[in-house]
Amino acid sequence: MLLNYIVWNVRPEIFILPDTLPLIGGFAVRWYGLFFALGFILGYLILQKMFKKEGVPIKVLDDMATYMIIFTIVGARIGHCLFYEPDYFLAHPIEILKVWEGGLASHGAAVGILIGLYFFARRYHKPYLWVMDRVVIGTALAGFLIRMGNLMNSEIFGDATTLPWGFLFVRYFGEGYTIAHHPTQIYEAASYLLLFVFLYRYYWKHNGSPPLGAIFGYFLIILWSLRFLIEFIKMPQVDFESNMLLNMGQLLSIPFIIAGAFLLYRSHSKIVTTK
Repeated sequence: MLLNYIVWNVRPEIFILPDTLPLIGGFAVRWYGLFFALGFILGYLILQKMFKKEGVPIKVLDDMATYMIIFTIVGARIGHCLFYEPDYFLAHPIEILKVWEGGLASHGAAVGILIGLYFFARRYHKPYLWVMDRVVIGTALAGFLIRMGNLMNSEIFGDATTLPWGFLFVRYFGEGYTIAHHPTQIYEAASYLLLFVFLYRYYWKHNGSPPLGAIFGYFLIILWSLRFLIEFIKMPQVDFESNMLLNMGQLLSIPFIIAGAFLLYRSHSKIVTTK
């Protein structure tokens, strides 16, 4: 008998150190953490190639990476706490520091990156849009890897489906559960990977000098529009979203889409004006 779904029962840990080891016993290395770190590493290598093309010193890239790491994690954590569970975390503020217990919001990470790179741009006297045009290329690839990490964690999946590629998330629902769900992690991951290919090719098509703000504009429009659409078939992350016409993820996506449209219009209108 052929199943009309895919059984997904992958362990989120790559390995767990034995409890018998002093100090580090019981420590787990997770797929999510590996993919998250790999996203930063590959993003760094991509930017390194681009900066070399443009003659930008490697020290500038190292400092940019530091800003990115700090503000991404802080923004993602604070975003989750304020957007999805504000009552709990405002009543228990010390819990905000417990990043290892889970709870990171991509919208919060996006805001964190925007703020962190603003300070970076000011420090190095670089146009803010010049910085963002380059950073978002690696960010799209990192988004692909992070969503694959979510898949390994059996989290952030979609509504029930009878489609043959539906996933039965055993580790989330337990043995005996026979209702498949949309693997929205894969939908988003594939979208981000294609977005990365498009932005990377666009950069090199313009020989490392794309119209200022164009890549950032494309990134905002495409990524958040895809997120907006996929959210329609995604399970609510918190209870209060169940009765909302548009969930929190969709509401937070709209300002990014509008900003992207403005940047794209601005970048192309400047090209027309200068011709």
